[in-house]
Amino acid sequence: MIPLKNQTYRMTMLFDFYGELLTERQREFFDLYYNEDLSLSEIAENNGITRQGVRDVIVRAENTMQEVEDKTGIIRRFQAQRPLLDAIESAANEIRAVNALQYFDPKIGELADKILENCGALQE
Repeated sequence: MIPLKNQTYRMTMLFDFYGELLTERQREFFDLYYNEDLSLSEIAENNGITRQGVRDVIVRAENTMQEVEDKTGIIRRFQAQRPLLDAIESAANEIRAVNALQYFDPKIGELADKILENCGALQE
């Protein structure tokens, strides 16, 4: 299980990482429910099915994505890496600042920029 702040945040995180694994209908209902904040009744009415039918589709989608996360741990690893990347980015910015004030070495500046560029790529 992903230890995140709340259910909605946890579900949207799962959707961001694993939404493409869902059927089109699961993606649509999940998105309407969690991202567009529509009620089960509103989704059911718009799609001509029962409220329980909508709930079943959403629960299956949640379970599918959670099973994949349980097996792969991608989100867990992503969350563990975030503070490390933030620390690396902060250190690189500090190196740039010290270099600008004391050393004026273009090579140090280039290396700090490369570190920041790579951090940004990893954070995407």
